[in-house]
Amino acid sequence: MVRSSFRREDSNLNDPALGNHTPVMQQYLRLKAQYPDILLFYRMGDFYELFYEDAEKAARLLDITLTTRGASAGAPIKMAGVPWHSVEQYLARLVKLGESVAICEQIGDPASSKGPVERAVTRVVTPGTLTDSALLDEKADNVLLAVSHERSTAGLAWLNLASGDLRVAEVATQNLIHDLRRIGPAEILASESSPLAAQLAGFAVTRLPEWHFDVKAGRTALLDQLGAASLAGYGCDDLHAAIGACGALLDYAKKTQGQGRDGLTHVNAVTAERAGQYLRMDSATRRNLEITETLRGEPAPTLYSLLDECASGMGSRLLRHWLHHPLRDHAALAGRHEAVALMVETSTAAAVHKLLRRFADVERITGRLALKSARPRDLSGLRGSLALLPELRAALPDGAALLDSLAAEINAPDECLALLQRSIQLEPASMVRDGGVIAEGYSAELDELRGLQNNAGEFLLALEARERERTGIANLKVEYNRVHGFYIEVTNVHAQKVPLDYRRRQTLKNAERYITPELKEFEDRALSARDRALALEKALYEDLLARLGTWLDDLQRIARALAQTDVLACFAVLSSKRNYCRPEFTDETLLEIDAGRHAVVEAQIEGFIANSTSLSPTRQMLLITGPNMGGKSTYMRQVALIVLMAHAGAFVPAASARIGPIDQIFTRIGAADDLAGGRSTFMVEMTESANILHNATAHSLVLMDEVGRGTSTFDGLALAWAIAHYLLDRNRALTLFATHYFEMTRIALEYREAANVHLDAVEHKDSIVFLHALEEGPASQSYGLQVAALAGVPKTVIRRARNYLRMLEDASLTRGNQPDLFVSTRADSHDEPATDALREALDAVNPDDLSPREALELLYRLKKL
Repeated sequence: MVRSSFRREDSNLNDPALGNHTPVMQQYLRLKAQYPDILLFYRMGDFYELFYEDAEKAARLLDITLTTRGASAGAPIKMAGVPWHSVEQYLARLVKLGESVAICEQIGDPASSKGPVERAVTRVVTPGTLTDSALLDEKADNVLLAVSHERSTAGLAWLNLASGDLRVAEVATQNLIHDLRRIGPAEILASESSPLAAQLAGFAVTRLPEWHFDVKAGRTALLDQLGAASLAGYGCDDLHAAIGACGALLDYAKKTQGQGRDGLTHVNAVTAERAGQYLRMDSATRRNLEITETLRGEPAPTLYSLLDECASGMGSRLLRHWLHHPLRDHAALAGRHEAVALMVETSTAAAVHKLLRRFADVERITGRLALKSARPRDLSGLRGSLALLPELRAALPDGAALLDSLAAEINAPDECLALLQRSIQLEPASMVRDGGVIAEGYSAELDELRGLQNNAGEFLLALEARERERTGIANLKVEYNRVHGFYIEVTNVHAQKVPLDYRRRQTLKNAERYITPELKEFEDRALSARDRALALEKALYEDLLARLGTWLDDLQRIARALAQTDVLACFAVLSSKRNYCRPEFTDETLLEIDAGRHAVVEAQIEGFIANSTSLSPTRQMLLITGPNMGGKSTYMRQVALIVLMAHAGAFVPAASARIGPIDQIFTRIGAADDLAGGRSTFMVEMTESANILHNATAHSLVLMDEVGRGTSTFDGLALAWAIAHYLLDRNRALTLFATHYFEMTRIALEYREAANVHLDAVEHKDSIVFLHALEEGPASQSYGLQVAALAGVPKTVIRRARNYLRMLEDASLTRGNQPDLFVSTRADSHDEPATDALREALDAVNPDDLSPREALELLYRLKKL
């Protein structure tokens, strides 16, 4: 989905045609002219209304009623609306559909307004700028990304607005799609003249004028945001294209949140990502390994869905980030592994997780606090979380450097906690506008106003008693009604006893109603007490948000520490539960895995067969043969997943694992068309293979599964042979090469660095049993016909295929000619159908179930075949 900038700065707000509309419609149309390409939610009382084309679109998308009311400029006004108290659910549905919405609020006082109440757009909800918990996926970051272009370089800047995490990077334009898949932005900002349209296909893209991406302006905006004099300390001073993108990103984010130049106070640092920082995986590899999404696009079963036993949304989001950003820094990884090992040894992970489940989402609450959009229950959740920090620190074991560092950061600012404890009620209302948020004792004025509301009855009874005693009128009453307010009622019998300070308010047939200065003063205070209390509570709450903003840095530090602690505890829990081992990193170029398992598959079946792997410069390529369904693809994927898990900081499903320097993981697995890109299955296969051959190094892990199967037999074999040779001669990558071409096994005779292994199977009668165990040497046969039979292919087809297979195996292939699978078979095909029909009829009969008469009838039918 592509749309232009949501706001038009050059809209003609003085169009003479507006004069033909009603004042309210004039106001609406002026606001709508600034946001022509997105929906405008226009607040009117208890509803957000949409008009004209917006109303038609919203009615269609949200399945709400479209109606027509009144007229403006001589035409009926089409309307649709949603209640203000349930607006978030409608916004969530629209955002999922890729829509953006401008929220227009009443900012003026209806009582003092002459004409329409003053209104203004206070925020714009777009797919990449969500911060409200009702609109966000608890377990996934919501990222806004801007991309600029400078010759062959793409500059990226991306922001998680909910957490304040800002990052920049520059990549070659041909690799842009891989980084976009890694980052997974919800919305992309690109210039109207950007040549990167093809790579942005499939993403929600917002086009902005070119000047938004100006490098000089971007540098100024970024420096202002960081409060810094130079970007050198952030490691991004030379990333010119990324800096230009960053300027567009910050400007867009501030405008959508209704923030001025000094907004986004929680965005106080920028991280520059450099090539080589993470173990690189292209988009095909991420898809084939099913890290966070299955090949069918489902969220489970995946590596992430298996590993995510985190106790908080903060931990789940960080785990997802670590899996898509596996580190190459062995020292940093050793720190993670040491922390996990200590939690396993001390059996503290479960207790840590039990505590973490009581925490609120401190990270996202802090983001909303910075944007002044935090709600009362956000603050009560923050208060409860900060109060738990000492208990969590005490639960962490001592002795691992990373855990010691995290324990030091899990330290609540005492003044912040004290302020929250005295300012917010134990169970506040969900919205400030409802009252009941600020705690008693925080504001004497608010307590007095609440007292007027809550104690009015007591005051009136006390006043009535005093006045009866003062006047001697036993039946004097102090009462209230909506028309006349508070009053003192005296019957006509006692009219002579009325004091001089009583002023007549209403005359009845048998009584008079009066007001006194004291009662009038109480009336003025009581009748306005609720409105004044709500207004004061709102002001106190806004002041509280501003005061809490003082501790944003501390709260962000705490949130990061909580998330890391959660993930490490998750790894420790999984290690104990699933019998994972601590991987060992080495500087040698090797990959040695003893009794490795596929983490996801073993969780779904019983009796998973473990297999070992040994790769090194002297055993660089394993040529893997064996039957379909024998486990070749599972075996290859498990090796890659073990490497990935180790580089994320997790323990791995194996008896032991030694891993040398790995810079990239490449996979060429499976077959799929790219219909949108106009690429056939074979073209996709060759494109992915070309990417591997161009980019794999001696420190890469390469998985090649059945290369060449998408074309004719000889073409496919020739390509597979040449690709394997190239990987051995040029790339020298650690390679797992699965194939059904038995001729490929001869490569092990040419290269000492290549070895044959196979996953075996045994035949039992007419069926096949897969052993799933990796053995040295090539497979003896492929068992393709047996697998076809297991799949339910008709027996007639299987028998015919067996005949053809026998013919092919007996035939001698001449060099340069590819045999026709159907030659020499048509001559005897005339006799075979009858035989097949006879066999099918016999196969369908159980002789023990036939009566003598039925057997005789069957014999006659068979005679006719």
